[in-house]
Amino acid sequence: MTAEEKRLEQSRLRQVHWKRWGPYVAERAWGTVREDYSATGEAWDYFPHDHARSRVYRWNEDGLAGICDRHQRLCFAPALWNGRDPILKERLFGLSGEEGNHGEDVKECYFYLDNTPTHSYMRYLYKYPQAEFPYAQLVEENRRRTKADPEFELMDTGIFHENRYFDVLVEYAKVEMEDICIRITATNRGPDPATLHLLPTLWFRNTWSWKSGSPRPEIEVVNSKIAPAALRAVNDELGEWTLYCDGNPELLFTENETNYERLFHSPNRTPYVKDAFHDYVIHGKREAVNPSQTGTKAATHYKAELAPGESTVLKLRLTNRRFTPGESPLGAEFGQTFLKRRAEADEFYASVIPENASADMRNVTRQAFAGLLWCKQFYKYEVRRWLLGDPTQPPPPPQRLQGRNHAWIHLYNEDVISMPDKWEYPWYAAWDLAFHCIALALIDADYAKEQLLLILREWYMHPNGQIPAYEWAFGDVNPPVHAWAAYRVFKIEEKKTGKGDRAFLERVFQKLLLNFTWWVNRKDAEGLNVFQGGFLGLDNIGVFDRNMPLPDGGHLEQSDGTSWMAMYSLDMLTIALELAREDPVYEDVASKFWEHFVYIATAMNNLGSEKNLSLWDEQDGFFYDVLHYSNGDHVPLRVRSMVGLIPLFAVQTLEPDMLDRLPDFKKRLEWFIANRPDLTCNLASMKTRGTKERRLLSVPWREQLQRILSYMLDENEFLSPYGIRALSRYHLAHPYKLDLNGMEHGVDYEPAESTAGLFGGNSNWRGPIWFPVNYLLIESLRKFHHYYGNEFKVECPTRSGNWMTLSEVADELSRRLCRIFQRDDHGRRPVFGDLKQFQSDSSWRDFIWFYEYFHGDTGRGLGASHQTGWTALVAKLICEAGERQQKNNKHENNKHEPNNKHEVATAAASSTAPGKP
Repeated sequence: MTAEEKRLEQSRLRQVHWKRWGPYVAERAWGTVREDYSATGEAWDYFPHDHARSRVYRWNEDGLAGICDRHQRLCFAPALWNGRDPILKERLFGLSGEEGNHGEDVKECYFYLDNTPTHSYMRYLYKYPQAEFPYAQLVEENRRRTKADPEFELMDTGIFHENRYFDVLVEYAKVEMEDICIRITATNRGPDPATLHLLPTLWFRNTWSWKSGSPRPEIEVVNSKIAPAALRAVNDELGEWTLYCDGNPELLFTENETNYERLFHSPNRTPYVKDAFHDYVIHGKREAVNPSQTGTKAATHYKAELAPGESTVLKLRLTNRRFTPGESPLGAEFGQTFLKRRAEADEFYASVIPENASADMRNVTRQAFAGLLWCKQFYKYEVRRWLLGDPTQPPPPPQRLQGRNHAWIHLYNEDVISMPDKWEYPWYAAWDLAFHCIALALIDADYAKEQLLLILREWYMHPNGQIPAYEWAFGDVNPPVHAWAAYRVFKIEEKKTGKGDRAFLERVFQKLLLNFTWWVNRKDAEGLNVFQGGFLGLDNIGVFDRNMPLPDGGHLEQSDGTSWMAMYSLDMLTIALELAREDPVYEDVASKFWEHFVYIATAMNNLGSEKNLSLWDEQDGFFYDVLHYSNGDHVPLRVRSMVGLIPLFAVQTLEPDMLDRLPDFKKRLEWFIANRPDLTCNLASMKTRGTKERRLLSVPWREQLQRILSYMLDENEFLSPYGIRALSRYHLAHPYKLDLNGMEHGVDYEPAESTAGLFGGNSNWRGPIWFPVNYLLIESLRKFHHYYGNEFKVECPTRSGNWMTLSEVADELSRRLCRIFQRDDHGRRPVFGDLKQFQSDSSWRDFIWFYEYFHGDTGRGLGASHQTGWTALVAKLICEAGERQQKNNKHENNKHEPNNKHEVATAAASSTAPGKP
């Protein structure tokens, strides 16, 4: 075991709580639903960025490269000022959903460079401009632009011209679980001398203002003989902590309290308020800070005059350790800790990332894992208290009691959760989280399992069995991928350790039984085993807003909703069969999920008693949604989109030895096949055995699979140089149009940002490439290959004359996805498009952003720039590719090795025969 693996084991056994402190501070707490106490639910307007420096947060704190304990009682983060900005740089700036021409968007340049699962070593880089930060220009230019224009980014302002910026590198290294060394290195990259103010800040989250009698913590100066400066922070729950600081900083103190005077023109409760350091440093208001040097927020103020290329290094240590006289918290041990922990991080990731991956791909993988771990966040939200208000605060408007999330009063969240992105999505998203756990399982299977169990706990899951989607609308419906994720995490851990966690699998299964029942009861309106899932996470992919009633009162029979349920049935079947290996009770419920799958798969090809009505379109050879008009008529919506590829996700194989070990399940299976040919005749393929006598459970049978793949692998349709598009490129020249009650609705190919405002306009499923569904397609192809074997081949690309097995097609799709981040022959990464600084500057080119989705034709990153949530799946693909290459190399080597005694003897004799060297 590596040193990091030993720490993970100590954490798992609860011997040493290495994860008690981590990067759990959000990067945006303003503009969130949690902080919105308005009558109308306009979260962005109620708590805008301009309020963030002056107004106390109720639920979560935000900061720049911040850390805190797992209940976010005490926080630390650096603040910066370049001598020109109108405000301190305490948090990342971005546009609200209304300000951005493509929705909310962070407008900063920062990078997650390294992180270990126990956060024993962390590294974060922020590029801070030396000129005045262009806040107004970014807002005004993006507001001027239309949906047809690209976003106006920080780099477009020219503010990084001539490298006039500071690199601010923030590093953390743990000596012990509650002893954290902090190093901040600021470098002047510009051609002229420049001034930088650094304010490492320590503060308590405000937990005392919401209920009378709540204890107030305190930060004060310590007269320390072992460090130049020290701050003591005392909290009833955390105990006593000290921040040791080097150099001779100015010590500043205030309270984490709202500046009512500035925001609301009413008296302040205290003369020392949240934005005091802003007023003191920028405006010279000495009265803003507490001369008694005590408060709930404190900063150590350093000022550095840096020549071109010069760096300054700050050393700090946040700890509850008590040092003896003569010990130095910032001495030799400090530097040795950084060297040791970084070497251990290298050792750990060398055990995870295959050594045959290129240096470039190892760098991409390392940063993908780093981003995934940096996007852990403390998340607190108690819906009942949020709706009713706090005892010491004015009551919220009564409209809220029937407004957003009012049906989720049971929900009480107070946990560290994997976020899609801590700025654009600083709240969990249920189906995103499932994909995060696949990549997380490679480095911290325990945390991945905890996350999946957490979202199913009774204080998250609705009593009716629904899983909460996200805070903007907990009641939205996301694809049911948690059973799939749980089983994949189980298998990943089993492969890594040799033993799968069956207790985890059983706990997940029991909770998912409730969720599966909710789906069956709530989303199959006509009892036809065809599902009207609604939104299902694919935003604007359809002709209509699928989360709203249709214009004529009809409804959609959703190909993807039904396919997701077929996949869900098979995933639950797979888990039940796994559990039945040791507990035969699960054979009964396995049969039930097999039956569910059969009914759903049959329904997709025959919707009940209605003649010639099917989600499968025999004319086109593709699955489509079907529109039911209010008068009973129906029409297929012939849009070639991911909706028609999702049926491929519903696939599993049954191994003959597994069936032999489960005789009761096998008996029921065989009975169903023999006695219900009306249900099984079209299933692929219950009677025809595949490779090694395997059985196949899938929605598309062989001929359907071939026809679907002919579209999917066509470069004029779905196949991009960088993966599978969410919508066929066919619709570029042939947009789909539908006239409904005199109104024209349509879908056309949009490979980049959305040109409409649906779902905020900040994501687009009409042409770009999305990692989660691409990953599921790759996995499905491997499952089909497992059944069909090497004899089943398809043209890839279509009409190329190049025939591949389905496993080879999966490899090719994986290569295309990885190519998004990989340097090409000209040294360019497609992910960065035409960003010249990223493509050519050595100070930028190796720092990677993992976007939300990618341009369908060029691979350029789009949407949230730091969504290292599900896009971290690229790390899984790179690791899989390396493992497959190692396996193939081993296989090739074995082909040339003698494999029995006769061959060895013959080889030995041949080597000494006359005429042989």
